[in-house]
Amino acid sequence: MTVAIVGASETTELGRIPHLSQLQLHADAALNAMSDAKIKPSDIDGVATAGASPTEIVHYLGIEPRWADGTSVGGCSFMLHVRHAVAAIEAGHCKTVLITHGESGRSGVGRGGFFGGGGGASLAGQFEMPYGPNGPTTMFTVGVLRYMKEFGLTHEQLASVAVVQREWAGLNPRAMYRDPITVADVLESKMIAYPFHKLECCLVTDGGGALILTAAERAIDFPTKPVYILGTGESVETPMISQMQDLTTSRSFRIAGGDAMQSAGIGHDDVDHLMVYDAFAHLPIYGLEDLGFVERGEAGAFIEDGHTRPGGALPLNTNGGGLSYMHSGMYGMYALQESVRQIRGTAAAQVTDAEVSVCLGVGGMFAASGCIVMGSQTR
Repeated sequence: MTVAIVGASETTELGRIPHLSQLQLHADAALNAMSDAKIKPSDIDGVATAGASPTEIVHYLGIEPRWADGTSVGGCSFMLHVRHAVAAIEAGHCKTVLITHGESGRSGVGRGGFFGGGGGASLAGQFEMPYGPNGPTTMFTVGVLRYMKEFGLTHEQLASVAVVQREWAGLNPRAMYRDPITVADVLESKMIAYPFHKLECCLVTDGGGALILTAAERAIDFPTKPVYILGTGESVETPMISQMQDLTTSRSFRIAGGDAMQSAGIGHDDVDHLMVYDAFAHLPIYGLEDLGFVERGEAGAFIEDGHTRPGGALPLNTNGGGLSYMHSGMYGMYALQESVRQIRGTAAAQVTDAEVSVCLGVGGMFAASGCIVMGSQTR
């Protein structure tokens, strides 16, 4: 059995939304996705979410589910939800699944604590935070500095990631930042935590999104163009970035991405469009290499040379990414939404004849990963 996405939408607003709580952002996105699919809450019998409990979502929306998933492993949780929903639908546990996301990342209205919790009693609290790293901005520096030392990645190449994604954002009316920037602009922006300048760090915003999935044979009953799930993968590694097997590559990226592409039966030449979660500028570099699109140490030059920019050979993060489009904390849902738009042919910066999209997410500081391959046709 093949599963398809038949409903997809983000919240009505993105950016600063102080008049909606985090739960209301979940609901707004869910209702928009239901409107897209032309269904009602009573048509849904499966729910998955992160950042909130499935019990909150079903109570708020009046859903009576036969299947629920509250997997929460950071920003890629929604990729894992897609994978789990596919398995649930194929197993007959449910027929129509709603996956929701909502975060008041900037306004902080009804927002819970940082995922994982535990504070000083957590593994990171005991063994990393006493030495300085505390949160994504400082923890992610540990890996990228090792990568720069081993492979010679330059500051200019790292800055090029932000420059190229701003080019894509300039084509997207919903992007938070659209004005063009140069490598010099990035390197002259405020240093946040070496080697990251401000323009190499993700935005902090409010927003959300939702997806609706069902069996492919039922997709003809919906008004939207179905987006088929061709392959999926997931993995986790460690809650402490210092304990990665190799600071210059993500094991969870390699496993999740490799499994997704293998299960889809595709090679790199089959991919028309790519999304790689970009909380910070180095993540697309890791993603390109760990997915096998380029060799180790080559991704910085690949991006600098323009291969991922508009008109390039491998369109990457075409909504502008977390660096320029939006980033409320768990960005994976927005990456999935852009892959759906590209396959539907409705993206603001539409890739010509996009038939296969690979969407790779990260959770925490390389703690987890999920990857989804979407297509316009079943395989």
